[in-house]
Amino acid sequence: MRSKFSQLGLVIGGVLIGVAISLNYSAVAQRSTPSALPLPIEELRAFTEVFGRIKSDYVEPVEDKKLITEAINGMLTGLDPHSAYLDQEAFREMQVGTQGEFGGLGIEVGMEDGFVRVVSPIDDSPASRAGIKAGDLIVKLDETSVKGMSLGDAVKRMRGKPNTQIVLTIVRKGETNPIVVTLTRAVIKIQSVKSTLLEPGYAYVRVSQFQEHTGETLARSVESLFKQNQGPMKGLVLDLRNDPGGLLNGAVAVSAAFLPRDALVVYTDGRTEDARMKLNASPEHYLRGRNKEDFIKRLPAAAKTVPMVVLVNAGSASASEIVAGALQDHERAVVMGQQTFGKGSVQTILPLGNNTAIKLTTARYYTPKGRSIQARGIVPDIPLDDVVTSRAALKLRESDLTKHLTEGVAEKPADKAQAAAKSAQKYGFTPAPRPQDVDEKTLRPEPGQIVSPNDYELNQAIAFLKSRSVAKTN
Repeated sequence: MRSKFSQLGLVIGGVLIGVAISLNYSAVAQRSTPSALPLPIEELRAFTEVFGRIKSDYVEPVEDKKLITEAINGMLTGLDPHSAYLDQEAFREMQVGTQGEFGGLGIEVGMEDGFVRVVSPIDDSPASRAGIKAGDLIVKLDETSVKGMSLGDAVKRMRGKPNTQIVLTIVRKGETNPIVVTLTRAVIKIQSVKSTLLEPGYAYVRVSQFQEHTGETLARSVESLFKQNQGPMKGLVLDLRNDPGGLLNGAVAVSAAFLPRDALVVYTDGRTEDARMKLNASPEHYLRGRNKEDFIKRLPAAAKTVPMVVLVNAGSASASEIVAGALQDHERAVVMGQQTFGKGSVQTILPLGNNTAIKLTTARYYTPKGRSIQARGIVPDIPLDDVVTSRAALKLRESDLTKHLTEGVAEKPADKAQAAAKSAQKYGFTPAPRPQDVDEKTLRPEPGQIVSPNDYELNQAIAFLKSRSVAKTN
């Protein structure tokens, strides 16, 4: 393969491009061969000319490595909001982050118009405790503007040693002036699953992020809740609000906990054969590693039939949308809340060697009934009014991001009142009006508690489950 790359480099007149092409193809060699992809000779010649001009005429000397790295960055970030180049540090941090512990502020972020956009703060992190919200636009880190930074560079600045501080300047919808917040970095230990018995017969499970062991942890939590409960379980709330996603096998495992064995959870479609997958509620699709016990088998049979509500909002993205869509399509649960974020594209990590990688969008996600999640999201069965004006930034979705992948016309309820009336007729349930001018501090759980008694969406979910229970007994 190396000789082929050398020949290509000679054809276009420069060793640099030979190296660049080698890096590119080494990442996708298992998917396509160089001979199958025609080379844009004129464009590559222009690239070499630009490279030469920078090396000879730029005001300061620039290392070859920096130029090549920035060129790779530009290729990927120009595609869509989620493709990216991962240098050694970013690649290592990504691997650590999926295992549930890293140092930083606790924010899931993306890029928007050259600034850092908050997708979702992580529960119990410095960011969430400081009131950082989904949709906030971070414009400065300390005294440095993020305009022109890559997402990787911005993330590096936000991460750091525990107990060190950083100042974030934030622009928020509904606020006239920028908000300046000083945060103290901490070791972010993500407890991806929290659960509690709200009252006899009604259980609550929250998934804040899909990690390597999320499915196993959820299974233990559900098993424990059923054992704690005296008598039959009457309802279960699965809370996926502000869950930015995570590992795909975690989403399949959580879905499998409540769906029949082998039920279709999600499928993907892309240009290459290995980008086309069907993932079912089967051990081979959610267990990682060999000789691992199937934790779903431990669940009581009632976990597959207990009435369920799935809570979502605009901060529910990616893996959480897969779970909500699967449970909705199989009519296993009623989805309640606001339309989700719409992150329905698949990113594949392709190692390049030297402990670097590219994160490349390779496919789209589809629900069991063939609905695309990309830029559409999951529309709730029972829509609930959005939060008060001061948190209107939660309405930011994938379709608002620059260069997002399009997927036809977004499935948006044309009229909230009409959608609410339709759901009320179908389910025989009319949500109570959302209280206005609520102090957001009262919405946060007290120390040591998992839920707040003032949680409007959760209260409506429980009211709905109780109405279904009453209907069954009548």
